[in-house]
Amino acid sequence: MYTKHAQKRISQRGIQPFVCEMLLAYGEKRFDGHGGLIRYFSERSISRLISDKGISYCKKNIKSFRTYLVESTTDGGIITAGINHVNHKFKALSAA
Repeated sequence: MYTKHAQKRISQRGIQPFVCEMLLAYGEKRFDGHGGLIRYFSERSISRLISDKGISYCKKNIKSFRTYLVESTTDGGIITAGINHVNHKFKALSAA
């Protein structure tokens, strides 16, 4: 379930729905200390994604790996979404 705020942010930031689905299925989890759970792509989650979807799929969608979601710990709803602007190079994608 997406809050109205999350729907607005996803739309504003041009985040595709399949990216949110990938984050929920493969993304790592980290508590934010404010009642939220941050879902993001890490080396481990990208490696799992490569084994399931293939390297070409992952290389085609490489910019999507900077996306993150904030999920509520109480009801599991998505609070907001964003894009990390730090240029991170994933070893899992460069090794293949």
